[in-house]
Amino acid sequence: KATTPRNDDPATASRPFDRGRSGFVLGEGSAVFVLETLANARARGAHIYAEIAGFASRSNAFHMTGLRPDGIEMAHAITTAMAQAGTSATDIDYINAHGSGTKQNDRHETAAFKRSLGDYAYRVPVSSIKSMIGHSLGAIGSVEIAACVLAMENNIVPPTANLHEADPECDLDYVPLVAREHRIDNVLTVG
Repeated sequence: KATTPRNDDPATASRPFDRGRSGFVLGEGSAVFVLETLANARARGAHIYAEIAGFASRSNAFHMTGLRPDGIEMAHAITTAMAQAGTSATDIDYINAHGSGTKQNDRHETAAFKRSLGDYAYRVPVSSIKSMIGHSLGAIGSVEIAACVLAMENNIVPPTANLHEADPECDLDYVPLVAREHRIDNVLTVG
């Protein structure tokens, strides 16, 4: 079962990367964006919030949520997207994790970040906004992009709420409990 049974305390039910996590919390939300070429945006004098510099998608060709603990598929997608963007690991200022709050996903992501970013994975802040808003399933990608754009605009890394005791297998800087001021020019978002 992927959803948490912590229905009696919804404010603390979503606990990505926490040792006591027990699944994700359903949420609602959406976001809409205007995507256009850089030249068109500049020509009309638009405020440019962000640029999508690279992207990639991978799967294990077997099961949508059947994630391997080594994170190889996600790591391959990350390195492909970074190559498209012309960035290296040290160019990443913040990682917006999928952070669903399931043990399988959180450990898969942690392994993927280590595999794709090497030792730098230990130095870049990572967080999950699902800890605060839940998982809106199909809409979550747009909501997370909006959060990433605001993080860049304000140079604030959102926290991972409810992260009181980290899972020892999730040993990166998951920005527990409190937002952090941090210069953000490049965000890696995964989902």
